[in-house]
Amino acid sequence: MTSKKQNCKPKVNNESSNNNSKRRTRNGILDENTKCEIKKLITERKWEALRELLIKLSPATVAELLQESDKPDCIFIFRSLPRDFAADVFSEMDVSSQDELLKNLTDSEASNLLTELPPDDRTALFEELPAQVTKRLFELLKPEDLKEARQLLGYPEDSVGRLMTPDFIAIHADWTVEEALRYIREKGKDSETLTMIYVVDDNGKLIDDLRLRQLILANPSDKISDLMNYTYVSITAFEDQEKAYHLIKKHNLFAIPVVDSQGILIGIVTVDDLIDVGEEEATEDFHKIAAMTDLKLPDKFREAPIRMLYKKRIVWLIFLIFVNIFSGAAIALFEETLAKYIVLVLFMPLLIDCGGNAGSQASTLMVRALATKDVKLQDWYYCIGKEVIVAGAIGATMGLTVSLLGIIRGGLMIAIVVSISMLLIVFVGSIIGLSLPFIFTKLGWDPAVSSGPLITSIADIVGIIIYLMIATLLLGL
Repeated sequence: MTSKKQNCKPKVNNESSNNNSKRRTRNGILDENTKCEIKKLITERKWEALRELLIKLSPATVAELLQESDKPDCIFIFRSLPRDFAADVFSEMDVSSQDELLKNLTDSEASNLLTELPPDDRTALFEELPAQVTKRLFELLKPEDLKEARQLLGYPEDSVGRLMTPDFIAIHADWTVEEALRYIREKGKDSETLTMIYVVDDNGKLIDDLRLRQLILANPSDKISDLMNYTYVSITAFEDQEKAYHLIKKHNLFAIPVVDSQGILIGIVTVDDLIDVGEEEATEDFHKIAAMTDLKLPDKFREAPIRMLYKKRIVWLIFLIFVNIFSGAAIALFEETLAKYIVLVLFMPLLIDCGGNAGSQASTLMVRALATKDVKLQDWYYCIGKEVIVAGAIGATMGLTVSLLGIIRGGLMIAIVVSISMLLIVFVGSIIGLSLPFIFTKLGWDPAVSSGPLITSIADIVGIIIYLMIATLLLGL
């Protein structure tokens, strides 16, 4: 873990520790005085006061404190936390910090921690930790927890089954509201969320979902079936996590029920877990847009090894070297034109860059639209028609602008060549940038791969050919 020493100056006044423990900045961010007080309590071995101070903070704030503290302080802080609160704090830590902390816990402490962790967080932990650490933790689990962990780990990586938790509340349609609320009070303590209550038949098949608010506001004597509309959203355990993310976002849900192939309710996935999926998806798309291979980086960029960063970037860059060979070949074909009108070389970088930029803009807009399901494959004709108008208008405007430079640098004919080339290069680059994401999606590839350097390289080749062909034709060579 990162070691960070605190510069704690002596306090001028003699405020009590109870007053000091209340000094925190808003939004769960620790101020320096509170950090110093925590350090002082550890030094003086005042564990009860330390516990009282820490439990007033949010789990995320304590997790951040642990990751900033040196190893001895980290262990002391974590051991002072109540078991259930410690599990919440542990869930907020990044994987490398979790691994480091587990190495310094006794078997008994690790076993208690694993017991308190929600099943989905426990599964995520086992997925990321080294094999030898996972083996040790498996040996510490209770039989029922071990069975549950193995079941969740049995689902494919990136499937909904890896994220789901079996801790949910399910009631029956023939119950009264009073019976359902009594059952929720008895069983709800271990549930991941009580916002949504699920209705199942006698075989455990999902038939509806209800908000807890509906039950609270209903008459106690009403039947659950009277509150149902048999309309709900669910997902199977083998579906991709990204699909669950889009469903929960589209329908504004707090959780989404997970069913097997027979429709039997086997778990739920909550919105907090799917937010992480959305962040991972966005990060992955950013990497692909920048033409970097799909390697898994650590949670923090600063922790990424140099070798991994090198491998992540070099593959596409080597590939693009060979793609850009075609640019040189295109220039060689029109060597005579360039030799006679050397002024054409001055405009080449400008024209080529504009084509690549226009293509990247169109591609980025389309990748985003496809990712958010705002646009589907069948919308290609509509999108291409709209882009023809937009790209034509942009190309004409940029062509008119660059013609002024053409007149200054090379005269009227050069200005005509440059302006027409700008119009066509921007137009063609935009159409290519819009079309490639559709083509990649149709082929089953990630459309994000078509963005950035790939679009730019293709637009470079096409732009050079367009520019020099127009120059050759209009200048009468």
